[in-house]
Amino acid sequence: MNLEYYKKQLESLKSRLEKQMESLSKRGSEPLKNSIGELSGYDNHPADLGAETFERAKDLGLKDNSKVLLMKVNHALDRISEGTYGICENCGKPISEERLKALPYTTLCIDCKKSAENQEENSRRPLEEEVLGFPFGRSFRDGTDEVGYDGEDAWQDVARYGTSSGPQDIPGAVDYTETYEDGNEELGIVEEIDAILDNEVDTAEDDKNELEK
Repeated sequence: MNLEYYKKQLESLKSRLEKQMESLSKRGSEPLKNSIGELSGYDNHPADLGAETFERAKDLGLKDNSKVLLMKVNHALDRISEGTYGICENCGKPISEERLKALPYTTLCIDCKKSAENQEENSRRPLEEEVLGFPFGRSFRDGTDEVGYDGEDAWQDVARYGTSSGPQDIPGAVDYTETYEDGNEELGIVEEIDAILDNEVDTAEDDKNELEK
């Protein structure tokens, strides 16, 4: 293995990452009002600053990513000095040349990396999901025989108070109830027949109320 080649690759990457972090730090510390060329952003609607806010958040994300990569590069350079470069930290087997050329800062072989990614993917979901049932399940029950309160119902209840989408964002929509699924559904009923009122009962109740007055 040509350690000098990989050392040069890592040092070049390190220099590039350090310059990138310096540039992102300088740009991220600039007041937002300077980015938009106005004295203040208080009189602007939040949506008017959406692009600038997105770019600022993106810069912070790129800075964090560069910081993580820089730590990996420094670790790889330390492994070259220690004589352990190119050896998988997990299983102790040699890392393939193809993988090192693609990712000179890697410390895991391809098999151990795949295993670590699978474990990470499985660990991202809350353990409670294995025992919690409806209405806390992560699915909708449309097309089933169940009529219980589910995720779709929860979203409808929240969406009635407004979302970031307006009628102009939904083709064919004329009011806000059409900006989310089944927005025109009646509350408190399962089928249309549940909404039919007994007019005789209502009339009797009205007469009773009038007599009491």
